[in-house]
Amino acid sequence: MSSIASHPQRNTIRLELRKNRILGPMPQAAWEELEPLLEIADYRKGELLVHQGSHEMEQFFILDGVLKRVVANPEGKEMILRFAAETDMDTSYAAWRLKTPVPYSIVAVTKVRAAKLGMPTWVDFLERHPDVKARFEYEVMKLMSEVMAHTITLHLLDAPGRLARFMRKHADMAGRLPNKELASYLNLTPETLSRLKARAAHAA
Repeated sequence: MSSIASHPQRNTIRLELRKNRILGPMPQAAWEELEPLLEIADYRKGELLVHQGSHEMEQFFILDGVLKRVVANPEGKEMILRFAAETDMDTSYAAWRLKTPVPYSIVAVTKVRAAKLGMPTWVDFLERHPDVKARFEYEVMKLMSEVMAHTITLHLLDAPGRLARFMRKHADMAGRLPNKELASYLNLTPETLSRLKARAAHAA
């Protein structure tokens, strides 16, 4: 991990951060305050960024790659709640506010580069910048709403319907996800997903 100022690709990193939908609109003074607080971290495919049940809470802004949120039951059965890529983020903010352990893991689906900072530091920054806080909390609510909509979808739609909904809402992500990951997210076997994709391609 390194600071932005000392990173050999600092100019690229600054450009990527400017594309983030929470941070992008910030005034220059806020950027100058935030940048020294951020660490740049690189994660291998499959690496855990946050463990389910952890009290170590962080804020992540994705610069490159794809993350997933995963929840597991005591028997080890996993459910993928969401994927996130460049311009997006993931966070332990709700757990921090509720003073509870993080109820999911955050895992790198691909190689990932992220800018991160500890939740106490991020919350302090938000308190000093109400416009950023409002934008961030809106994104957190939207994120939680999307997770709930996905969970409902798994119960209400059949397999072709679940795939069609994903392709409609996340077409940009479809080609980047390993078949196994997307199948798990849609609660399908990889074989069923391949069959449905082939049928959809044939129909098109």
